Amino acid sequence: MFGCLVAGRLLQTNLQQIDETHALFELPAAESINHICVFLLGPVPFPEGYGATVHFFWPGKGFQLLGMLSNDKPSAIFRLRGNFSASQTSDAHQMFEGTGQSPSIAGGSVTAVLGIAIEPLPQIMQEIALLPSAVAKANSNPVAEATIMAERIVKHLFNYLAGFTGGVMTPDTTVPLGLVARWYENFIAKVRVGGVGFLENSE
Repeated sequence: MFGCLVAGRLLQTNLQQIDETHALFELPAAESINHICVFLLGPVPFPEGYGATVHFFWPGKGFQLLGMLSNDKPSAIFRLRGNFSASQTSDAHQMFEGTGQSPSIAGGSVTAVLGIAIEPLPQIMQEIALLPSAVAKANSNPVAEATIMAERIVKHLFNYLAGFTGGVMTPDTTVPLGLVARWYENFIAKVRVGGVGFLENSE
């Protein structure tokens, strides 16, 4: 039902079924994995009202909930390198009980495990809501973010115009409208090339 693709490797379909709702992929040489894609195979959908949580198990560090799959989201790419924080879930604990499969470290090479748990969608959404990225998104304030962005844009314009007035800008300083038009063209060009990150460095 599931496939797993580690960037730079062959497709894995060697899913090991643990029980009706849990399965796993072994990930050899896991220390070299940067990204991994998990997806549904073929036309077999989840039962109505169900989906799957995807977990990553690293020896000695425990489980990490990566994300989810559903009929509406049949594939997902997860970044593993530099993104591990041990956060255990009760369902993940049960995945390996009695399977004889355990993540290991041998000769400096790590065999990790990608676990998949089929669960009701409401339960999945509760788990996903506790992921750091979801919490950060929920705690974000769109109005505050828009205000900060507006301040940075105006500051960028102010600094640009000040360069043509010898660095002296007063409420009575007049500037040609053509300068504002030139700033706008340059500004849009920068945004199209590299986004708005340059505004954070604007002084």
